[in-house]
Amino acid sequence: MSYRQMYDLWLANDYFDEATKAELTAIAGDEKEIEDRFYQDLEFGTAGLRGVIGAGTNRMNIYTVRKATQGLANYILKVGGEKRGVAIAYDSRHMSPEFADEAALCLAANGIKAYVFESLRPTPELSYAVRYLNCIAGINITASHNPPEYNGYKVYWEDGAQITPPHDTGIMDEVKKVTDYNTVKTMALEEAKATGLYETIGANIDDPYIAELKKTVVHQDAIDAVGKDLKIVYTPLHGTGNIPVRRVLKELGFENVYVVPEQELPDGNFPTVSYPNPEAEEAFALGLELGKKVDADLILATDPDADRLGVYVKDSKTGGYHSLTGNMSGCLIGDYVIGQKKENGGLPADGAFIKSIVSTNMADAIAKYYGIQLIEVLTGFKFIGQKILEFENTGKGTYLFGMEESYGCLTGTYARDKDAIVASMALCEAAAYYKTKNMTLWDAMIAMYEKYGYYKDHVESITLKGIEGLAKIKEIMETLRKETLTEIGGYKVCKVRDYANDTITDLSTKETEPTGLPKSNVLYYELEDEAWVCVRPSGTEPKVKFYIGVKGTSMEDAEKKYEGLGKAVLDKIHGMI
Repeated sequence: MSYRQMYDLWLANDYFDEATKAELTAIAGDEKEIEDRFYQDLEFGTAGLRGVIGAGTNRMNIYTVRKATQGLANYILKVGGEKRGVAIAYDSRHMSPEFADEAALCLAANGIKAYVFESLRPTPELSYAVRYLNCIAGINITASHNPPEYNGYKVYWEDGAQITPPHDTGIMDEVKKVTDYNTVKTMALEEAKATGLYETIGANIDDPYIAELKKTVVHQDAIDAVGKDLKIVYTPLHGTGNIPVRRVLKELGFENVYVVPEQELPDGNFPTVSYPNPEAEEAFALGLELGKKVDADLILATDPDADRLGVYVKDSKTGGYHSLTGNMSGCLIGDYVIGQKKENGGLPADGAFIKSIVSTNMADAIAKYYGIQLIEVLTGFKFIGQKILEFENTGKGTYLFGMEESYGCLTGTYARDKDAIVASMALCEAAAYYKTKNMTLWDAMIAMYEKYGYYKDHVESITLKGIEGLAKIKEIMETLRKETLTEIGGYKVCKVRDYANDTITDLSTKETEPTGLPKSNVLYYELEDEAWVCVRPSGTEPKVKFYIGVKGTSMEDAEKKYEGLGKAVLDKIHGMI
């Protein structure tokens, strides 16, 4: 069926409500807009759904949410998990509560109980709830840090991690089979509640979740000593982190937590930022303003679903503030947690530090220093969660810490997704610990550079929207696979990892070996002098991403090396567009 035929079908079919039809009628003269809304079904990928809110098959709306949920319900019934139920959470975005209820009522109509949070909650708490309630699956309505017009739908499995093989492909196949919207089941909310298929949850999950976070504290003594003196500025960026972050910090003994008032309350318009991303400098404008006013030691920002943490730390020598990338804050927390565990009782012989393939090589240096295993996984925290499950099932391996460069980490195993609540808590604890040693977090970061090397890592991206953009991204990846790069920015290419073809090729010997990881559309270039470049299409945005890492002898040297390599990479790609 053509996009035009599908557009006409939505206008004619009584299944779709009048508001939807009015929205579609309003674009009747815009052929390009009609095409974009109907040229495909919004893709249900390995992370679920994510897209612009609106009417159409290629948009986030109650009908695409119901359709995805029907596919999930069919898979749950297929594997016999219907008696265990599904936990559902949502964030502060437009239509999040409505999408959560639509998913719950579709599940209920299929005889599967839904446990729905009473109000918005962070992603990591949903991960925790799935395991705490012994659910077969979980659904989280969020588009993370995307612009306000987006929303999304993430699916979790019984281990508390986002879906991985074989469940991801199994669910995707079932969703694809749902081709007729009229066959999607739903029921009235009152009926679902009356039959016990819709249960509201809240404090019964909040309290044990917060208790689990507090178990990961290593130095309560340091918090007791200086927690009342530390000054912390925090912004939830209009999202879900406000209540849990403030609660856990208060309960631990941090008395001076200043919340950015303009960004405190949930707001799906995210009025103070162009998009609510703690990686972006603009997200910290108000936080820095307040930080300077109160002379804060550190400034924290969590994204709308509170799984990622951005940080600025004070430099006591200059009085200014330094931004920490996800690689920097992840390594700072990881080094603190692992180092203090070693001091307080030693590390297990099978201890492991897990990172994504696009994260900094400083993690490798930390693991080597402490004599623990460094494990690389594909991009996506679900693969770190998968490793935790493997450790539990086999009895081999002890999880110590996991991180991604994209501002996400996890210090315990109570959840199986990155957790900005525990990251905020751990960083404040580390700040208290280092304060007892007359050090700031920035002092600790510099000490790590001196100890492990001056690593500089960053990600660049090129946005290519629409049908043409998808084709161009595909063309870029195909071209890079056809022409083997032997040099990038003056650096010799030593090895090429092609995760789509499961090969690691040594360019000097021409020998190949398997990557050992699931297939993924990723190319990774190991360069001389511990430099590297990785290229992959984004799984959630119309972008192709370039991850770049170097190691220098000083901060200045690392910066200079990065600028040269980064420019060479972008020049190469722009020449292909």
